[in-house]
Amino acid sequence: MPLLHNRVNRKELKARMLADPTPRTTLSFYRYYPIPDPAAFRDALYTAWHAMGVFGRVYVAAEGINGQVSLPTEQLDAFRAHFESLDGFSNLRLNIAVEDNGKSFYKLDLKVRHKIVADGIDNPDFNPADTGTHLKAEDWNALMDEPEVLVVDMRNHYESEVGHFEKAILPDCDTFREELDKVVDMLGENHDRKVMMYCTGGIRCEKASAWLKYNGFPNVYQLEGGIIQYARRIKELGLPSRFHGKNFVFDERLGERITPEIIAQCHQCGAPADTHENCANDACHLLFIQCDACREKMETCCSEACRAVLHLPAEEQEKIRKAKQKVSGTEHYRGLKKSPLKD
Repeated sequence: MPLLHNRVNRKELKARMLADPTPRTTLSFYRYYPIPDPAAFRDALYTAWHAMGVFGRVYVAAEGINGQVSLPTEQLDAFRAHFESLDGFSNLRLNIAVEDNGKSFYKLDLKVRHKIVADGIDNPDFNPADTGTHLKAEDWNALMDEPEVLVVDMRNHYESEVGHFEKAILPDCDTFREELDKVVDMLGENHDRKVMMYCTGGIRCEKASAWLKYNGFPNVYQLEGGIIQYARRIKELGLPSRFHGKNFVFDERLGERITPEIIAQCHQCGAPADTHENCANDACHLLFIQCDACREKMETCCSEACRAVLHLPAEEQEKIRKAKQKVSGTEHYRGLKKSPLKD
């Protein structure tokens, strides 16, 4: 019987990944395409990709696939060829990471979900295929210069805090599900204006652009391939970047730098900083921004309380983890109970 799940503990897998010198490529992809048997499709993918040495997080649902993976660079052509062999997945766009040290994932995690992006939409007459107009980087830059255009960031607040496009509307939301309705409210009566929207790799805008059109906004445009593809395209064409700062990514790296500007602040001292960390206290693991000085002083913890836990005997720390004790600390992401890597 083929191996269909990982059987090695997290710490060992991470240590193996960090020690492995094999050049690896990080990429993301998605496609909305009907999958009649998501569980069988998932198992077939796991068997093929495990043999290639693929790590990452992939969601499979009846509506399609959404994934972020890392694989040995020498296997990139084989990985692409495998998708070409699957019905409905030829010419799949693979968004190659902008900054990549090959250490983005340490295991292959393939899950069957109800949807590949949790959107909370259950309207029977909503047509997700009625999406906005896709724009390449050069067309995106040109449209941004129109004075009446509205630019909307379809990511969560902890993503946009470290980087975003010029003059973008930045919804203060923790989840995509929450953001869909909030954006409609924020746009208000501006139904005749052009609306540009963007996200990390494009998948959220597929649903969001159709949702805006469903709610009476006919002139909707979305950034093809998201910020990842935009960054690669402007570099190839020598175009100015209208995105400033860092692009938050959902893997061990937690960010890719697009431009040198640091537009965020350390959540502990207020100094310019845009490096996300997960609190080193495993009973907390909160996501927050920390500068180098605070990282050294606080030992990558979000608060003195968590730092104190870090110095307890291992058995005491284990008791706290098991009890899921809540620790209070400095100002950090409102309502975010854990890293999005765990969502």
